[in-house]
Amino acid sequence: MKTLNDKVYKLLHQGTVIPAHPLALTANRTLDEEAQRRLTRYYLAAGAGGLAVGVHTTQFAIRDPEINLYRKVLELAMDEVKKSGKNDEIIKVAGVSGPTDQAAKEARLAHDLGYDLALVSTNGLGHWSEEDLLKRAREISMEIPLFGFYLQPAVGGRVLSQNFWEGFADIPNVYAIKMAPFNRYQTLDVVHAVCRSGRNEEIALYTGNDDTIISDLLTTYAIRTNQGMIKKDIVGGLLGHWAVWTKSAVEQLNNIKAIKEKGSAVPQDMLTLAAQVTDSNAAFFDARNAFEGCIAGIHEVLFRQGLLKGIWCLDEAEKLSPGQSDEITRVYEDYPHLSDDTFVKRFLREDRA
Repeated sequence: MKTLNDKVYKLLHQGTVIPAHPLALTANRTLDEEAQRRLTRYYLAAGAGGLAVGVHTTQFAIRDPEINLYRKVLELAMDEVKKSGKNDEIIKVAGVSGPTDQAAKEARLAHDLGYDLALVSTNGLGHWSEEDLLKRAREISMEIPLFGFYLQPAVGGRVLSQNFWEGFADIPNVYAIKMAPFNRYQTLDVVHAVCRSGRNEEIALYTGNDDTIISDLLTTYAIRTNQGMIKKDIVGGLLGHWAVWTKSAVEQLNNIKAIKEKGSAVPQDMLTLAAQVTDSNAAFFDARNAFEGCIAGIHEVLFRQGLLKGIWCLDEAEKLSPGQSDEITRVYEDYPHLSDDTFVKRFLREDRA
């Protein structure tokens, strides 16, 4: 079994910003390698403590034989991390997907390329039993440490029971879980399962709930278990939302950590910030249209900032929904303090020098 090294384990539990890495394409829907590398450099410069590549935001279709970009995007991100000199300071997460054989193969590749953990997606496996999914996870865990993933049903995930998460938490090579069901009750299922596990101190909780990022990060859970009262924080996030305005996300997380370390009451303005971030996410992720434009919306922000040349997705049908561009403009105008446009302008100027 390939286990997590101590330095990454410490970074993971301290909590950090892990953007879900998008896919940069040309107008012909082929890989724009220059822009792909530039995105990675942007996240590193913005202060992200990790990268998640080959995940939903990178587009699951990179695995299709006719597209065949999975290995390439993992290699490009890893190459930029190594060039930055920050390899030991960055948590490298690779998304793995598909049936057991495919996911295990992707996990082996990710480990060989230098990735630390695999984010285990259940997309496309809605017909599998929970026991079969646990068996799959155990087999993948023999190849690389695991980062669990509760993906919301609206974009390919499925509802999973608390019993499933109790079984998942008991897998020895699980070190984190991304909770992204966009549902308070299902998020609590994961929290309860981890707190009741004998491995509760070994597993870091990360939010993937892009609709309630700030509230998740501010919350300390107190769960009564057979081991006594267990307190657990959501220490960081692995988020598609954090693929944009990343510098601001880093500042927000640092502020939240400072508040919690002081043990002071949550300031009222943090609750206002929470609502503003959620409102922004609704525009980026196209919540009004059941998240149809979620990836295109992220691309639109990166395009406006000059980090991408266009908003193209692998699937031509994936594009902005009617009115979504106007909504993105609205949140830009309503919440200028949330964007990192000034930082991006400086980054692009220095990156091109």
